Amino acid sequence: VLQEARLFNETPVNPRKCTAVLAKILYLLNQGEVLGTTEATECFFAITKLFQARDTVLRRLVYLGIKELSGIAEDVIIVTSSLTKDMTGKEDCYRAAAIRALCTITDPVMLQAIERYMKQAIVDRNAAISSAALVSSLHLSRTGGGSEVVKRWVNEVQESLSSDSVMVQYHALGLLYHIRKTDRLAITKLLAKLTKMSLKSP
Repeated sequence: VLQEARLFNETPVNPRKCTAVLAKILYLLNQGEVLGTTEATECFFAITKLFQARDTVLRRLVYLGIKELSGIAEDVIIVTSSLTKDMTGKEDCYRAAAIRALCTITDPVMLQAIERYMKQAIVDRNAAISSAALVSSLHLSRTGGGSEVVKRWVNEVQESLSSDSVMVQYHALGLLYHIRKTDRLAITKLLAKLTKMSLKSP
């Protein structure tokens, strides 16, 4: 399968063949197949070549591939600009997945560079994008140094609590609780405020 991944380097990209190979790689990784650092890095960089393809299904698999390999491969930070471009682009179908992939490879130092984009994504009108940003923020807040940055996003998280989407409300409440869980007074105030509001999410 890894030898088949050489297809990713071909120009022009063949979306149908590349989708099949990338699906096999993701399947093997999810079945517990272990890749060495060199194999994972080579595979990761081959996958990044697929950013030039305009195929929606293939692009979604690219984001999944980046997420799956980011923990094993080296120099994964190199795709940051491509992911940031997709995260802030006009294609809504790419934005949520790009946010999830970007937050998987982000370290606390780089987090400050994407902070503005994350704040915008949290209050996005598209529920899928807002939810992706909230859940990714929750994961980031559990990393060393990430929690301090995420705490600065409280205003945006509170704003998304009044979203029309049940899922966005649920994720916003989860993140808000996580940010304030060490402050009992803040939690009490939050509960008092929310019991007066009519949240759509049970």
